[in-house]
Amino acid sequence: MALGIVGIVVPLIPTTPLLLLASFCFMKGSRNFDIWFKGTSIYKKYLESFVRERAMTLNQKITLLLFADIMIAIPLIKLDHLWIRIMLVLIIVYKYYYFIFKIKTKPNLKKTKP
Repeated sequence: MALGIVGIVVPLIPTTPLLLLASFCFMKGSRNFDIWFKGTSIYKKYLESFVRERAMTLNQKITLLLFADIMIAIPLIKLDHLWIRIMLVLIIVYKYYYFIFKIKTKPNLKKTKP
């Protein structure tokens, strides 16, 4: 977790994967953390149905893909190294392949007011 926090400031250390790894380890090591994390609105909104059904709504997919595209576009534009650009483009292509063909799309459920 400390490396993930340091990665917020130091650009060469990948923040998100390290924090996700730390969260995974906390969940496996602490039942209280697992209960707390699964009770958060972020988990319920983006992960709960995916964990249960291995499916996402089209809106969830688009939101995640666009956010990831923006984050990948920053180094793609700023860096001048060809191999890094090729690697980032391959990551984008694989990301779209995975979201389109590997994750089922479930219908958006409209919430009705009682």
